[in-house]
Amino acid sequence: MGATAATPIDAPEATRQLTLQRRLLERNDLQAAANRSHFEQHGLLALNLLSAPGSGKTALLEQLAARWPHPPVGVIVGDLATDNDARRLQAAGARAVQIRTGDLCHLEAHLVERAFAQLDSRDMELLVIENVGNLVCPSGFDLGEHLRLAVLSVTEGEDKPLKYPALFRSADAVLLNKIDLAEAVAFRREEALANLAVIAPSARLFEVSARSGAGLAELIGWLEQQRSQRGLQARAHAHG
Repeated sequence: MGATAATPIDAPEATRQLTLQRRLLERNDLQAAANRSHFEQHGLLALNLLSAPGSGKTALLEQLAARWPHPPVGVIVGDLATDNDARRLQAAGARAVQIRTGDLCHLEAHLVERAFAQLDSRDMELLVIENVGNLVCPSGFDLGEHLRLAVLSVTEGEDKPLKYPALFRSADAVLLNKIDLAEAVAFRREEALANLAVIAPSARLFEVSARSGAGLAELIGWLEQQRSQRGLQARAHAHG
């Protein structure tokens, strides 16, 4: 007899939420609101950048730091270990602070608060929080951002939005990265776009290449527009 496909097993839906988890999220949300207010007092548009490991987040931020028309760009970097990404971004002209999370698979608002206190925000208009590379845990935590950007690289496959809907559904924009490699990896663009249309129909889509810089001008123009629409104005003072 021919082999038949196994029936998927769905985990049961949670019938209750642990008090500890609820209190953790409540504390996080309160701190996130304080972060957002603090960023606005400094005239900053704050982004939360999320993706799987290896999607090209840091390379994209190197390009953004070099091309942003109102430098410098501030970056708070989250990684389990090392400060490699922060050093890369500093070399690209960004003001960067590293958060090493150890075993924590996502950033939380209080960690962002502490990192921002170490960042020189004078004359800065854009702050990017580069979250830990993970498609599950970070999506549940507000960090105080104004916009959430999800990065999907062509090397990851077309079905990532279907497999990890919570992250993509929460995104204000999706950056389809490494488009210069699409043909080499037989990336099915139309299928990926159809999946995104199902999961994140209202998200703005940008097709970009961190290697060549393709699509970065359109992304930067949109970010400038978003900043203007929020009425944010640069503040020439340090954090308080």
